[in-house]
Amino acid sequence: MNATSHEKIYDRVIKKPEQMGSYSESDVIFLLKNLSEINLEKETNDREQAIQSGVHYSEMLPVEYQPTPEYIQLFKDTLDESAEKVALAAGVVAELIMKKRGGNVALISLARAGTPIGILIKRYITFRYQIDLPHYSISIIRGKGIDENALKYIFQQHGLDTPLQFVDGWTGKGAIRKVLIDACRDFKDKYDISLDDDLAVLADPGFCSDTFGTREDYLIPSACLNSTVSGLMSRTVLRHDLIDQDDFHGAKYYKEWLGDDLSNHFIDVVAGYFPKIATAAEEEAIKMISLPAEVTWQGMKDIESIQREYAISDVNLVKPGVGETTRVLLRRVPWKILVDRMDNPNLNHILLLAKDRNVPVEVYPGLNYSCCGIIKPLKGEIE
Repeated sequence: MNATSHEKIYDRVIKKPEQMGSYSESDVIFLLKNLSEINLEKETNDREQAIQSGVHYSEMLPVEYQPTPEYIQLFKDTLDESAEKVALAAGVVAELIMKKRGGNVALISLARAGTPIGILIKRYITFRYQIDLPHYSISIIRGKGIDENALKYIFQQHGLDTPLQFVDGWTGKGAIRKVLIDACRDFKDKYDISLDDDLAVLADPGFCSDTFGTREDYLIPSACLNSTVSGLMSRTVLRHDLIDQDDFHGAKYYKEWLGDDLSNHFIDVVAGYFPKIATAAEEEAIKMISLPAEVTWQGMKDIESIQREYAISDVNLVKPGVGETTRVLLRRVPWKILVDRMDNPNLNHILLLAKDRNVPVEVYPGLNYSCCGIIKPLKGEIE
């Protein structure tokens, strides 16, 4: 590493972040600027129109979906049913990280879906290895890249030799993995520091990650809700009139929903299964290291097929996987939902949301994912 690069990381002190979110700082530190007092939300149709007219999605926020009592009950039922499965996937990922990277790594969750997963991984490693890894949540944005000030802050706190492990919830098409690959390359060019672009995820139905708990496209309960299962944090925001060169990317902290917050409940329920799954998690991780799975980007091939069949010009309108389809139904304008089969047990909440929003559901045989959400084009290319 040359001296010039070293100086660029330390060219100015990145100020300590404001405490945000409903998680304990012992679980995660958000490297985000607090934009809570600024009105950034747009109604779903207005936001969709803006995005499809060229406004970047990171310049505004969706109005947070307020779930019905029926939907909250579905979240709780799903958590009860799948907590052990989620715990096993988190344990497998944590074991893989320890075996590949060692106990000196810093966990870097990609806000916001990565945050609860990073907390689970951190908690598992503390439980299993009595090591308290640093864990930060930072912003990465498609079309704009990663928050370099956040990375600088981490290196200023922990030293330039600290390996970083990026964490997210799941993969869809693999768009964020591609942004991360590009961001790591750019960081190397600018600062001569090599970052590992491996993205650890619970579920990798897109076949685009090396470190994952499963490739089954199943419902991770934290995908069911928005801020109320993500530390009451909004999506991240990057707008040049709000974020200057010394700032982290921004986000809002919805303190007003503390009474509805299920963020810590989700973590505690899943982490409660760690003693039960630890041996199986380690055995699975050892097996995966001895027989590494291929990264084939198979999911993207599915999407190209759907694009052709439905004459969709913009790939960003196709959102594959249970997690991404949930997001389409919660904060976009859906056109239709494709499913692999109607009796797939991973789709209960998808079918409930689709019914609630009056969105048609179609079976698409041979789908690599459990489901796929298609956003309605507002410029008339689909009749």
